[in-house]
Amino acid sequence: MLILVDSSVWIDYFRNLNLPHVNLLNSLIAQNEPIAIGGVIMTEVLQGIREERQFIKVEARLPTLIYLDLTRTHFVTAAQIYRTLRSQGLTIRKPIDCMIAALALEQQATLLHNDRDFEAIATQFPLQIRG
Repeated sequence: MLILVDSSVWIDYFRNLNLPHVNLLNSLIAQNEPIAIGGVIMTEVLQGIREERQFIKVEARLPTLIYLDLTRTHFVTAAQIYRTLRSQGLTIRKPIDCMIAALALEQQATLLHNDRDFEAIATQFPLQIRG
C-alpha cells in the first residue's frame, strides 16, 4: 500500500515533534513501507525551512521517497473536488490540498496528513486517509 505523506506531517516530522501522525510516519519508515511525495508537497516542506543547513539535510533526504508527479488530469480533478465541496457549502482553504487529494486518489494511495481539509474531501470522495 502506497502512503502519500502530506507536508503537514513532514513539517512536524522534521521538527522532531512527538505527535501521533509523526509516530505513525516513523513506524512506516521503520517498516520500510512505500512512502511517496509529490512536487507541491516537496515545495511546501522546503519553503518553510529557514536555516540553510536544515534545508540541505531535508532536500537530500527527499529523493529517497517515491516521487509522484502531477499531470493535467490531476489539476482538472482538483478543480472538480473544490467545486463539488464548495457546492455543498464546504470551502477548502488551500487549492493545493485538492491537488494532493487528486494525486492520492489517482494513485490509490493512502494520504497521511494533519490537515482538516482532507477530512472534508474524504466525506465526498473515496480518499483513503490516516492522520
